Amino acid sequence: MSDTTTKNTTQSAPHFPEQVTGMYILARALKNLGVTDVYGLVGIPITEAAYIIQGQGIRFVGFRHEQQAGMAAATHGYVSGKPGVLMTVSSLGFLNGLTATANATVNCYPMVQISGSSVREPIDLEQGTYEGLDQLNIAKPLVKAAYRVNRAEDIPTGVVRAFRAAMSGRPGGVYLDITTPALGQVMDHAAAEALLNTPVDLQPAMLPAPEAVERAVNLLANARKPAILLGKGAAFARVEDLVKELVERTGVPYYPMSMAKGILPDNHPLSALSVRSTIMEQADVVMLVGARLNWLLSRGHGKWNPAGKFIQLDIDPTEIDCNRHIDAPVIGDLRSSLEAILAKLPAKMGMDPQWVPGIQAESKAKNAKFLERLAPQTVPMTHWSALSAAKKVLEANPDVILVNEGANTLDDCRDTIDMSLPRHRIDCATWAIMGMGMGSAIGAAVATGKSVVAIEGDSAFGFSGMDFSTICRFKLPVTVCVFNNGGIYNGIGKPLDNTTDPAPTTLDINARYDKLGDAFGAKTYLVTTPAEFEAALSEAVASKAPALIDVQLAADSGKESGHIGYLNPTPLMDITV
Repeated sequence: MSDTTTKNTTQSAPHFPEQVTGMYILARALKNLGVTDVYGLVGIPITEAAYIIQGQGIRFVGFRHEQQAGMAAATHGYVSGKPGVLMTVSSLGFLNGLTATANATVNCYPMVQISGSSVREPIDLEQGTYEGLDQLNIAKPLVKAAYRVNRAEDIPTGVVRAFRAAMSGRPGGVYLDITTPALGQVMDHAAAEALLNTPVDLQPAMLPAPEAVERAVNLLANARKPAILLGKGAAFARVEDLVKELVERTGVPYYPMSMAKGILPDNHPLSALSVRSTIMEQADVVMLVGARLNWLLSRGHGKWNPAGKFIQLDIDPTEIDCNRHIDAPVIGDLRSSLEAILAKLPAKMGMDPQWVPGIQAESKAKNAKFLERLAPQTVPMTHWSALSAAKKVLEANPDVILVNEGANTLDDCRDTIDMSLPRHRIDCATWAIMGMGMGSAIGAAVATGKSVVAIEGDSAFGFSGMDFSTICRFKLPVTVCVFNNGGIYNGIGKPLDNTTDPAPTTLDINARYDKLGDAFGAKTYLVTTPAEFEAALSEAVASKAPALIDVQLAADSGKESGHIGYLNPTPLMDITV
């Protein structure tokens, strides 16, 4: 055989470029944006995507239920300031997660829900297909923004647009729909990597108008009985340094909403936490900082001083005048607005010299009266005697994040436990929904690495209790305390005469919630006295490991809806004993 023949028969093997799918592009797009954690529940069509996300060094926190995964993502967004990411399957998985995304939108938490979805053509023609649901159009009215990706090459653009929408302006939940063909589409690896760019300024500053600042400063400086009302928007915006300067330079008392507790310590000399009614009835100028005049504040009516005037700092101009006339709106991001106001503050305020001493004297008297409620170490425990124990432990460990939900368990805990650090109290917030407990506890622990204590009513725990297993699988430093009084509000409801079924508000006073912890290998406790609860909670927090404490209360501890029983058209006391 000649040399020429040899050369012709030994040609090199053909070279094919490395190829990747849309799922890889999605993982790379998330990594490129700095995402460190994704919450979700796998299944068709996202299972492989979850593995690829893990392969990028992103933690995939797998849940038992999409709603709790979504609550975790929303809480992650709130405590970190960057959008939490939820991934779900199509159809009902998407709908389960959408509950949390809608709640994130209402509460202004930055969050992105990414759901796989079915092939478009049979959905659009309503021909019937696997989990065929028009997810994009269902999500649109419930979220801040919604986008669909049909091609793999558009995935990076879709991810960036979703993050920009979630973070900019007033934060909220965003839905990103990625079809099955886009997830499975194959591209050359080099071409896929070329699609990635690092976005610039996802959360741009929005400066207030100088004349708006001047108007607000003049109104505040000349007020006789001014007050500052802090909302969770101020906590999210991380402006505690500026709020402290504003309060201490002006000497104006402040009232924090529930999740704003800790922006300044609840025991600060200018805290008006105990005298909300006095602030509402007497304040002549109220400055709202990251708070809205919604139902939680009687929409600015009811007990509020009808002659009082409002300053409102908000990033969304459509929030102004939505319930009551706002005399001095300041539209901009809170940091820019507060910096501008502080730069214009006069050296002297026009405040009534008796206003603050009066607030402080009333606060001192009411605080002393409130502590009398906690003094009796009642056995069987009431909410108050149980919370007297939790108060000691949590106030001795101020860097522990408190998650709290229930009816009486929520309201009484909020009143009892003082906070001294911002973003360390997380509860059911604007919509007052139950069922955020385990998800929020997990999101807070994953996002911050801090210890978390969740104080849950027994009814509230029932919404999300199975995801205590997620706490255990990921070995998170979370202690869950279930306040068991055997029912919704309490365990003494009786059915009407024409049925032998339990009353609608009755659960099980003898339930052993600690056994759920045993099932998943957590440290568990059953406590029946305040002293036992204090010892168990101290030990559990110190362990920095999963723990579940069954806190046994008396069945008659609690009343309808805690502080908001008036919202029911027929009071339960008319039909129960």
